[in-house]
Amino acid sequence: ERPLARVGLVYSQQSAWFVPDDNGRPRRNIEDPGFGWHQALIEARVPFEMVHDRLLDAEHLSAFKTLILPQITAVSDKQCAQLRAFVERGGGIVATHETSLFDEQGVARKDFGLADLFGVSYAGRKEGPMKNAYLCLEHESARGNPMLRGLEDAPRIIHGVWRLDVNPRNSFPNPPVTLIPPYPDLPMEKVYARTPHTDIPQVFMREVGVGRVVYFPWDIDRTFWEVLDVDHGKLMRNAVDWTTNEEPPVTISGHGVFDVTVWQQKDSLTVHLVNLTNPMMMKGPIREFYAVGEQQVRVRLPDGFNPGDVKLLVAGKSAAHSREGRWLEVTVPSVLDHEVVAVDQA
Repeated sequence: ERPLARVGLVYSQQSAWFVPDDNGRPRRNIEDPGFGWHQALIEARVPFEMVHDRLLDAEHLSAFKTLILPQITAVSDKQCAQLRAFVERGGGIVATHETSLFDEQGVARKDFGLADLFGVSYAGRKEGPMKNAYLCLEHESARGNPMLRGLEDAPRIIHGVWRLDVNPRNSFPNPPVTLIPPYPDLPMEKVYARTPHTDIPQVFMREVGVGRVVYFPWDIDRTFWEVLDVDHGKLMRNAVDWTTNEEPPVTISGHGVFDVTVWQQKDSLTVHLVNLTNPMMMKGPIREFYAVGEQQVRVRLPDGFNPGDVKLLVAGKSAAHSREGRWLEVTVPSVLDHEVVAVDQA
């Protein structure tokens, strides 16, 4: 009857309709940043739901802890106010690149509509397409920063293709990711970094009251969809983990790629595992299924929910399980295409 996902991925038809490209033409591939987040969240096994940008009121957002704004360029003043209210209530926001740089009719603003949340202002310059640009991961000065989790062996990674110059409005000491500016890609004798290190942040993390905000001034999501750089995927996952700031409703341990959703019914709880371990996972037509082995499913029980029978609906049998406080652990022996862990109310 209702999803238990705590992450919402916002999509914006008004951004596609009204915001032109730099040449005044309708933007091509406007969906790519959203596709990038879709891919990253699935790889991270983060349950999420889609959120329409015209439904950002408190009632529609009450179930979510984090909203992702994948270059949602067209944002009205009313929508900006709704997003501020969401953060004031303790919500988290992850936003990228040109988010809120235009109003709902595609009229450019001089500054981000959400500049106060991002903690930065637009400096009026968009750089790109960048060729040899990199990111320095500041493991020494930003030691222990959650944005660098899983990237401990990487001193630098590739940048995106487009980035905005921004001016901080707040203090951002010890930024975890900084800019290595672009340099020529030809001729070969010119291919070297002129400036091997700067103090220019390329991700801005801040706590706003009881909420949290992460802003990337570059196209991390669009680039991830284009080149599938695993390092970008880790940055995106870490941003969502930090803004959400709570244990996810379900975790899956085991090999493979799964789209994971959790739903609560009147007298039951269901966890859906869709096996996307496939070279065609984002292409539509799956030609062959590849079975994946054992998965350990750990799901948080809703308040007042006392579990009874636990079944695997596709396999058609009972599931081995154990309980520890509010958490139920279930063993799924294998998944071909789809499995449903069904937990009945006792």
